[in-house]
Amino acid sequence: MNVLFLCTGNSCRSVLSEATFNHLAPAGLRAISAGSQPAGQLHPRAVALLAKKGISTEGYYSKSWENLPVTPDIVVTVCGSAAGETCPAYLGPVLRTHWGVDDPGHVVGTEAEIEAAFNHAYGIIRTRIEAFVALPLEELVKDKAKLKAELDHIGTLEA
Repeated sequence: MNVLFLCTGNSCRSVLSEATFNHLAPAGLRAISAGSQPAGQLHPRAVALLAKKGISTEGYYSKSWENLPVTPDIVVTVCGSAAGETCPAYLGPVLRTHWGVDDPGHVVGTEAEIEAAFNHAYGIIRTRIEAFVALPLEELVKDKAKLKAELDHIGTLEA
């Protein structure tokens, strides 16, 4: 099963999601990430945070949703609402869910405030991914409506 984490820039939240998912997921589950308007580089604070958590970012880069290496089975948008962000809408025969996370890359403040924003975003993402990989997926793939309901609920979880 391929999961696409999608946002606009593909430099921070979607990359945090992709790397964390691939770090935690059992065999047979794989995440990719992309953006509708990719920034062209990973946010250095996102990369540093993942390294601090022991999660590799080797091979990850900011990429467009137009050139995906695989077709996703599930698309998870991770755009936030704080800045009035518009989430890209992935078209295609996939299961879609929204797990909004405010972009820590846009936080302005002291070093401590910015670091706290990144840690908060990572905490939300990790909580949701842990819930996802704990789902009885073998059962749920047979009932797409129930799987969608579970994924939508996961999108409401906080750190």
